[in-house]
Amino acid sequence: PESFTTSTRYLHIEPGKMVKIAALAAALLAGSASAFAPSQSGATRNVALMAEKSQALPFMNRPALLDGSMAGDVGFDPLGLSNIDDVGIDLYWLREAEIKHARVAMLAVAGILQVEIFGPAPGCEAATAKCQMDAFWQIWNSHPQYIAFGLIMITIIETISGIAATTGRETGERAPGDFGLDPLGFLKGDPEKAQRLAAQEIANGRLAMWAAAGLIMQGCSTHEGGIENLMASLKDNAF
Repeated sequence: PESFTTSTRYLHIEPGKMVKIAALAAALLAGSASAFAPSQSGATRNVALMAEKSQALPFMNRPALLDGSMAGDVGFDPLGLSNIDDVGIDLYWLREAEIKHARVAMLAVAGILQVEIFGPAPGCEAATAKCQMDAFWQIWNSHPQYIAFGLIMITIIETISGIAATTGRETGERAPGDFGLDPLGFLKGDPEKAQRLAAQEIANGRLAMWAAAGLIMQGCSTHEGGIENLMASLKDNAF
């Protein structure tokens, strides 16, 4: 009895302290249970991170300014050029340059192949070489005024397009590459059709830039035409 009385004396806990201990135990149990439960916030963060990955390069984050609003935008910018804004150029200027080079490349590839297949244009009979890089120097030697006229026209076009790009970037009233040139009305009516055509233009233009670079490179290195090189390659590597 004496020992029992002593034990109960040391185990006696005041009611207020008992409430605090019960609350602490409940908190510990709740924390332990949440540790084994799936984290909703973590899942949300993972989804957000996955959504920010580049479509073209899934192992890289999507560039902040490439939000898919531009035609052909798949988040491809491994060098971070879209973030440049402190050397006199920005994303608007870069987009303008891309569209311009895409259009020039499509014209260049069509012109190179057309001359190689059908021969030189009237007045340019001196350009007999199949390789258009060599044909350029043939025209330069025989009719340098043609080259001078071409350079003058390029200067005029660049001046007009430069003014349009600068004004559009400052006012925000003009989309990059938009000169209002649509004589056949392809962009009128259905907005989805206009977006599809814009995506096709930039996709074909990017392919044409690669094609033009390849034609120029092979022309300068082999002094043969593009189709001539293609046929020789197929012949040499035929199975």
